Amino acid sequence: MGKEMSKLNELKSHLKRGKVYRRKHLDQWSKSVDRDLKTLVEDGTLHKVAPGMYHYPELSSFGPTPASEEELIRKYLEDNRFLLMSPNLYNRLGVGTTQLYNTRIVYNNKRHGEVMFGNRRFFFQRKPHFPSKVTPEYLAVDLVNNLDKLAEDQQDVLKSLSSKLSLFDMKSLKKTISAYGSAKTKKIFASMLLEGGSHHAY
Repeated sequence: MGKEMSKLNELKSHLKRGKVYRRKHLDQWSKSVDRDLKTLVEDGTLHKVAPGMYHYPELSSFGPTPASEEELIRKYLEDNRFLLMSPNLYNRLGVGTTQLYNTRIVYNNKRHGEVMFGNRRFFFQRKPHFPSKVTPEYLAVDLVNNLDKLAEDQQDVLKSLSSKLSLFDMKSLKKTISAYGSAKTKKIFASMLLEGGSHHAY
């Protein structure tokens, strides 16, 4: 028993609080990784967040803290290249979107489909191109890309967005439309920019 505990403690010594681990990365520190992981989950040391994925939580005065969304996604994809999105972010634009959605979307190069991490649901959407961070200009382009998925009246949203185009960094907006807009989105913005007196072809 003591020998098993010392091996278990050796595995624990390699873990850092707040981090998420994949099973395949832990077997280098254990000859019985499945048994050890089962023990560590049962005693509350590790939390199983998805098949083959385990979180070693930080401890606060309220108890263990959940893994950050970024840490979960990074470990699941085994990649730092992703963009975490939500339709709720569109509300920042002030163009009439007020619905609240319990949806997290992960733009990435590798995975596609719905994934549950504990009780948190993420929709992974494979995209060839996306920026490293969310900007107002990207939000506007992403909103138009996903216009048909919104609960609000599409024409009202577009009319409101058109009236606010002057508030955006126009150079950045045009580059963002060109880089990330769908063919339909490019046509919509071309019409808006033409009406606003900005003659720019895509």
